[in-house]
Amino acid sequence: MARGTILIADDDTAIRTVLNQALARAGYAPRATGNAATLWRWVSQGEGDVVITDVVMPDENAFDLIPRIKKLRPELPIIVMSAQNTLMTALQAAEKGAYEYLPKPFDLNELLAVVGRALAQPGRKPQRPSEVIEGEELPLIGRSTAMQEIYRVLARLTQTDLTVMIAGESGTGKELVARVLHDYGKRRAGPFVALNMAAIPRELIESELFGHEKGAFTGAQVRTQGRFEQAEGGTLFLDEIGDMPLEAQTRLLRVLQQGEYTTVGGRTPIKTNVRIVAATHRDLKSQIQQGLFREDLYYRLNVVPMRIPPLRERLEDVGDLVRHFLRAAHRDGLGQKSIEVAAIERLKQQSWPGNVRELENVVRRLSALYTTEVITAAMVEQEMTDTAAPRPAERPGDAKDLSELIERHLAEYFAGFGKNLPPAGLYDHVIRQVEVPLLSAALAATRGNQIRAAELLGLNRNTLRSRIKALDLRVFRTPHL
Repeated sequence: MARGTILIADDDTAIRTVLNQALARAGYAPRATGNAATLWRWVSQGEGDVVITDVVMPDENAFDLIPRIKKLRPELPIIVMSAQNTLMTALQAAEKGAYEYLPKPFDLNELLAVVGRALAQPGRKPQRPSEVIEGEELPLIGRSTAMQEIYRVLARLTQTDLTVMIAGESGTGKELVARVLHDYGKRRAGPFVALNMAAIPRELIESELFGHEKGAFTGAQVRTQGRFEQAEGGTLFLDEIGDMPLEAQTRLLRVLQQGEYTTVGGRTPIKTNVRIVAATHRDLKSQIQQGLFREDLYYRLNVVPMRIPPLRERLEDVGDLVRHFLRAAHRDGLGQKSIEVAAIERLKQQSWPGNVRELENVVRRLSALYTTEVITAAMVEQEMTDTAAPRPAERPGDAKDLSELIERHLAEYFAGFGKNLPPAGLYDHVIRQVEVPLLSAALAATRGNQIRAAELLGLNRNTLRSRIKALDLRVFRTPHL
């Protein structure tokens, strides 16, 4: 007796044949068709225990058909296959109520395992259709196997409130993944608030997270909201969580355990309804062994672990990424450009220690520095050669001068406090007394080149731009300290 009837819809005869044979050998009763109309007729007649369907068929798109199937037979599991291996495909499959999404080419053993699970636990509650998926620029780019797995995981997680821990090297796009979890999830109508632990003085992290009351410390002249309060009903992204001091870790653990917190200087517990997404480039298990990170907090945050692969592990995505960055550069006014296949192949030869962020910087430079409409392999070779060694006018001398400048200024600034360094209002002091000359010095050292200034400071280019705008930095000259 067959283990179940599997309905297959795919206009590729070879795929139908392979699936028929594999499912029959596994003890199932497969029925295959090359069009959506026949599949709909079978389903409406009550046939089939599981559906396996391609997205694009000659008479109808599966994403249009799936809602009708789910309305008629909500418990019927639908497995979606597609050669359009993008994040949007995976998200749409989940939004339309598919049981699982498998990119082509798929692994037969994996497909058989999915069919087995679908029969054991038939159906999933259909998710509401997304209002934001159609027609948007893809937030994540890549068709590699590594990225396909990320898309599948994201598609499952967007409709949950599970805490997620994102691991990956700097520049791999950890914040982009966090944004996808928010923008395509149940909390998309709420705020997305990000806090980089490495960018905040350790004395201020608790205040930044939980807020403080008036008079809580010297300089606390008004009650100030923390990031938890700002993110209420939405998502709080805690970047570089490995840099969080132990005292703040203890308070964060309480929030995750009890769903409430108190402000600095406050006594009344405040209930919170926030999804936590954390990220790190550090080895947290090693930090636990060194006593730098709480093991109980690690397991609270690491409910669903995700690893974002470095670019060197998915070099086949370089072409898609380059074309995406060229379109972005064109939107920013850098001119419309295309790129030779040979140029992409040359880019694939790089190890990209700075990952996707480094590749984006290179593409931006190529767009800005060359006036021709086509970026050639020779141009890429020249750029790679120029950036392989320090540039006399900018590195390493200017970087050394800049570091000495910053070090001297910080020493003079903090020496003024003596032993009475105030925890209160320190961030505002740092912003005014340190950040302005630091950014100004970096811009002066790079002659106003924001891309190189961001690299010199170890910042994301967009972060640097936003700070330049917020601080109204217009004169790019070495500050007099």
